[in-house]
Amino acid sequence: MTLAAPHQTQPLRVAVIGGGPAGLMAAEVLSQSDGVSVQVFDAMPSVGRKFLMAGKGGMNITHSEALPQFVARYGTTQNTIGKWLAEFNASHIQAWMQSLGVESFVGTSGRIFPNEMKAAPLLRAWLHRLRTYGVQFHVRHRWLGWANTHDSTSHSNTQTHTLRFANPQGECEVMADAVILALGGGSWARLGSDGAWVSMLQAQNVSVSPLRASNSGFEVAAPWSEYLRSRFAGQPIKPLSARVQLADGTHTDWQRGECVLTEHGIEGGLIYALSSILRSQIEQHGHATLQLDLLPDHSLQRVTDTLLQSRGSRSLANHLQSRLGLKGVKTALMHELLARELFVNAQAHAEALANGIKSLTLTLSATRPLDEAISSAGGVRFASLSESLMLTPIPGVFCAGEMLDWEAPTGGYLLTACFASGRVAAHGALNWLRAPR
Repeated sequence: MTLAAPHQTQPLRVAVIGGGPAGLMAAEVLSQSDGVSVQVFDAMPSVGRKFLMAGKGGMNITHSEALPQFVARYGTTQNTIGKWLAEFNASHIQAWMQSLGVESFVGTSGRIFPNEMKAAPLLRAWLHRLRTYGVQFHVRHRWLGWANTHDSTSHSNTQTHTLRFANPQGECEVMADAVILALGGGSWARLGSDGAWVSMLQAQNVSVSPLRASNSGFEVAAPWSEYLRSRFAGQPIKPLSARVQLADGTHTDWQRGECVLTEHGIEGGLIYALSSILRSQIEQHGHATLQLDLLPDHSLQRVTDTLLQSRGSRSLANHLQSRLGLKGVKTALMHELLARELFVNAQAHAEALANGIKSLTLTLSATRPLDEAISSAGGVRFASLSESLMLTPIPGVFCAGEMLDWEAPTGGYLLTACFASGRVAAHGALNWLRAPR
């Protein structure tokens, strides 16, 4: 397809600010259009740093879940993100990876990984392709905003953006006919996602929801004892099921997984899956109530019957370990949170102790700091964006990735939506540039 009008000799200039998954995917789409010059700017010494970190323990890039269930993972934004995923989802990602020479496989959990389980080979192949397509990269370029002002009442597509950047040589200005912002959220600032863009966009009348921790750990209201913290912090708790008790007395459904005891509280995949509702409960009520089933493979009746059994000379701990496999950090957590008298005469308190084991209650008081979180919630509100992800107060500027106001659990959902949003923003920019000038 040809973007340039017949009389146009100069290519249309698009600046992509942010070299993460969303920005790189936008650059790929843009660079395949005739008459378009694409430059990617990133504040860090190299692009894709958070992408590489996310793949350090195994690059979970997407998920094989059926699309309706996949889309439901995005909660209140699923209708919007569902439109993105209709055009670019897990099957498209696998095909795209294959086109880069990277094969993938579906794990037992349904998660999709590159065969090598690493992000680096994929990123290298991707950057090689982008350079072949003519994309120019400018690292150590921190965006400072605009040098020119914007008329939010004008929707002309003829306005040129003068962008300011700080680099090791000082400050420079870059002219662009369209801009794609893919600046990330507020987590892992050391990798580039520091949320510094929030005030710049708010100054341009863009509505931004405050950045908050998502897929994060939580702090317990009553600090752990020194014994529990010193002996068991960092240890996994598995298998496990968890649910959230809501303020009205109802509960979310039990979810199964595993988590990790931390010095301050609890974190891990199972907690990340519940982080949105836990955070919401804390914001609304000052605390959240998390319930853990320490023995998800055994019924309440089975646990009660085991406690009622005569154990002879065996200690309660040995009895529960031999009969139910309850040991280690689970046993320590149980003693930390349940009343001591339940253990003094376990047979007499069998029902109460069994209920405690099957529904151990933790009161959580806060999320861990935003910069520790895997991702962030909040960002540019969709009310300030067109369907093509253009900022309505700033014509010709599009947003993509985690800087938008959405969140999702880990498991490949974050990366998939970042990729898809980059494509939406790029196509939006191309359509906007193609409009009669």
